[in-house]
Amino acid sequence: MVCIRCMYYIYFSMKSFQKKSVCGVVVMITLLLVLTANSCTKVPEIPVSELSRKYNIRPTDFVAVDGMDVHFRAEGPASDSVPLVLIHGTGSSLFTWNEWTRHLKDKHRIIRMDLPGFGLTGPHPKDDYTLDIYVDFLHSFLKALNVKRCILAGNSLGGEITWQYALKYPEQVQKMILIGAAGYPTKSRNVPLPYIVMRLPVLREVFEKSTTPAVIRSSLEYLYADPSKVTDSLVNLYFDMTCRNGNREALTERMESIAEDGPWKLLPTIKTPTLLVWGAKDQLIPLEYGHRFDKDLPNSTLVVIPNAGHMPMEESPKESIRPVLRFIKEPDDHL
Repeated sequence: MVCIRCMYYIYFSMKSFQKKSVCGVVVMITLLLVLTANSCTKVPEIPVSELSRKYNIRPTDFVAVDGMDVHFRAEGPASDSVPLVLIHGTGSSLFTWNEWTRHLKDKHRIIRMDLPGFGLTGPHPKDDYTLDIYVDFLHSFLKALNVKRCILAGNSLGGEITWQYALKYPEQVQKMILIGAAGYPTKSRNVPLPYIVMRLPVLREVFEKSTTPAVIRSSLEYLYADPSKVTDSLVNLYFDMTCRNGNREALTERMESIAEDGPWKLLPTIKTPTLLVWGAKDQLIPLEYGHRFDKDLPNSTLVVIPNAGHMPMEESPKESIRPVLRFIKEPDDHL
């Protein structure tokens, strides 16, 4: 626990240095964490076979895509020719869509997957987590499941994959739903220490060695508007998925790729009917970016979920799914 205590000490120390130079704060973090790196208790990786047993995963819950065994779920009526495909965000997994799936699968075909580098899918064979790779992966995944047209929905990173996919393959996306979507150069608010650590190469080994449930909890509490909704079972799920073989290294690689400049200037060319769902208290990608998407996308509607943070489908599933149900039912020419 030496490392965790040190991390929290640094975090609260940083808050008192908010008006001082960023460079000085980074130096302070680096010195303290490097000095304590050797005292960190290494958190072991968890084999995918062990996680599969724990979460009752069947061999049929995997499909071969681009050299990976991709963990996925396809639920609901097979007769639905235009399924809803759900894409999670950074550090998450297909389990983030559990409540939405439960409410939707009686009448709609729902497909969700663990992206490369996350959940039970594990690392990409090329260790490449750029947006181009994720868009290509999604195309291969949909081909493997014989999905020719769909409604795409994504949260955070998944949202950026969604709109970039619609930009590249507009004929395959009937509608899209962006939930706290990434894509613009952003300025997050009150960023927690683990996010800073993962984006500093010199400190990556510290994160990869010492990711504990306490670190996971602090990150989730930042992403939720109401920290009391962050339960022990939720923390344990995220911890297990993070500790899957190779995922922590993949996560830090992905964090390095976040700095890439995407094609956001092309957003006005996307004609796909779009529903924007945003948590009013999203600190990671604040609501101002929801308004920016709404301004740039020519065929969009923005719905704000009060008292929700960055993952309203997980934190406020009932409130966030209502506009989704309306949106799915509306004919294209009504949008």
